[in-house]
Amino acid sequence: MMKMDQARSEIDKIDQGLVGLLNRRIKLAIEIGKEKKLSNDEVYDPSRENGIISGLKAKNSGPLPNEDLETIYREIFSISRKMQKPVKVAYLGPQGTFSHSAAARHFGKGAQYLGFDSIKDVFWAVEKGEADIGVVPVENSVGGSVAYTYDMFVSSPLNIIEELAEEVRHNLVSKCRLNDIEKVYSHPQALTQCREWLSKNLPHAELIEVSSTARSAEAAQLYVKSAGIASVYAAAHYGLNIVAANIQDKANNITRFLVIGKGKPGKCAKSKTSIVFTTKNESGALFMALEPLKNFGINMTKIESRPTAVKNWEYVFFVDFSGFVEDAKVSQALLEMKKNTGFLRILGSYPENSLEES
Repeated sequence: MMKMDQARSEIDKIDQGLVGLLNRRIKLAIEIGKEKKLSNDEVYDPSRENGIISGLKAKNSGPLPNEDLETIYREIFSISRKMQKPVKVAYLGPQGTFSHSAAARHFGKGAQYLGFDSIKDVFWAVEKGEADIGVVPVENSVGGSVAYTYDMFVSSPLNIIEELAEEVRHNLVSKCRLNDIEKVYSHPQALTQCREWLSKNLPHAELIEVSSTARSAEAAQLYVKSAGIASVYAAAHYGLNIVAANIQDKANNITRFLVIGKGKPGKCAKSKTSIVFTTKNESGALFMALEPLKNFGINMTKIESRPTAVKNWEYVFFVDFSGFVEDAKVSQALLEMKKNTGFLRILGSYPENSLEES
């Protein structure tokens, strides 16, 4: 076994080498940034970054876990982007929401974060150029889909450029003890996801809906005998105690987020495509619209319907499937689908996130 002094001496040598390599990498990133500016390319390239991480994970022999390897490289990417041009990220705020947490974990400390009060405002900020990209929730493994996000895609020109996943761990946060709590604030989904725990432990407490989990922490900080359901980060931000941790009724609670922007990612090893369409007003219309996916052997991973808000009982359909939009069989399937739909728009073709492993 190597002695401590010898091991530390070896670490010092490795660290000195790492500093040189990191600076060399940053210099190359700066040069790439200059080319991106000349060609008017987006600073953030999700396909490239995800491709690098996938390649490194495949070569990683340990003992460094792949999850920690990715964390290190996400920060390296973040600093590299900052040296090119800081990326402005809009998210559903305020500070301390799960949207903020997902964005910060993925885009790192080198990004600039802008919190907005609604999903609509996040879309508009990106559309108007106030932000380069936005992060919005789209579905939860327990609470289901976020309808408003889907509704925004009907009229928004923005593209989906990536998907993220964040494990949701709800905590009861407050300045007082459990027995003194009379009101519990939180987002409707958080209250739903903790219903059984609340019924058992705070059966007489008044449940009050607010716009976000972070707002619930803010309310718990302002009002006496009150608590919020929020993240550890939000509790720390508002100076609250965690009265009870992990109070969600189901352990496997994951929220999927979409990264929206004006760019279009390139092809990567594993891509997903999202589309929105309407069907013709005839019997079997939905089956005929989707049949090309089956005929070309394309795996549909999700379908969601939403009212059009234009005509009663008329719906738009959102579909996710595996594959890149420029793949031969995908492009052929889309051409066939257009023949059997009222309108069809490609929302994005982007790196697929293995949500089960996140």
